[in-house]
Amino acid sequence: MLLEVKNLTTEFKLKRGIVKAVDNISFTIDKGEILAIVGESGSGKSVTSLSIMGLLQNPGRITGGEILYNSQDLNKLSRKELQKLRGNKISMIFQEPMTSLNPVWRIKDQIMESIMTHMNLSKKEALARTIEMLNTVGIPSAAQRANDYPHQMSGGMRQRVMTAMALACEPELLIADEPTTALDVTIQAQILELLYRMREKFHMAVMLITHDLGVVSEAADRVIVMYCGKIMEEADVKSLFSQPLHPYTVGLLQSIPQIDNESDERLYMIKGMVPNPLNMPSGCPFSDRCDQSMERCTKEMPELQDINGHKVRCFLYEGTEERGLCGK
Repeated sequence: MLLEVKNLTTEFKLKRGIVKAVDNISFTIDKGEILAIVGESGSGKSVTSLSIMGLLQNPGRITGGEILYNSQDLNKLSRKELQKLRGNKISMIFQEPMTSLNPVWRIKDQIMESIMTHMNLSKKEALARTIEMLNTVGIPSAAQRANDYPHQMSGGMRQRVMTAMALACEPELLIADEPTTALDVTIQAQILELLYRMREKFHMAVMLITHDLGVVSEAADRVIVMYCGKIMEEADVKSLFSQPLHPYTVGLLQSIPQIDNESDERLYMIKGMVPNPLNMPSGCPFSDRCDQSMERCTKEMPELQDINGHKVRCFLYEGTEERGLCGK
């Protein structure tokens, strides 16, 4: 086991109240595994990644739980110790490369800075490593393009630069936050193929954060579905797509357009809206939008149950841990 998140809670203290962006979640990532975290905007996906990286901005703060990387609690490390890990053993591809890359620095200088910070290389060796990584991620004429500024590159190329920077020091864990957002489908496929190749080459684990279930089906080994800061379902990718359990997961899957669908029916849409994080319902946060909601759902929070390795937070499956799904 490479990473273990135990009972993590992350809050934002605002003037109007406290928002629990991540609410007591636990999960693990094994070496070489691709774990996808999916959910609507505001579900807590990106805050989870920033909590792990130690990059939360005020007023965000971790108020409970542990983040164990190789059995070392990241919450207890000093700022200097965290900086030594970030970009080295744990790297991150941020959601929007144009805002993550420094607009007044050449591409080579930004990648070289990371390499020289974490690897014992000379400037000449760091430049050679930079060009090697740009070649690895598929940037043509890498030696020339290394002299470009971010604005001189397309969105897909900037995403590749971010990937090259994140992989330059051969991390054990890569966190990719919406790496294919705003890219056309051809570039999306290329970025996913690149991540998969890099996983194979470096045997690194990947935490893939996305709202795109099509991306998940292509890339992930295991999937976590989040809603309002909580884990609603967790399973291997095949089980989740073939037998989704939570009504929220079912709704997400039904919302995917089907190319071979010849009916005139409108695309399925989950009713209602995500609740106000400052005024969360007392029971299951999905109860107001759920077609199978019971009175109990509006008053009590269901526990995350493990049914033969498939975890779900829903009263519909209460007591099925022992019997298995067939006994439901």
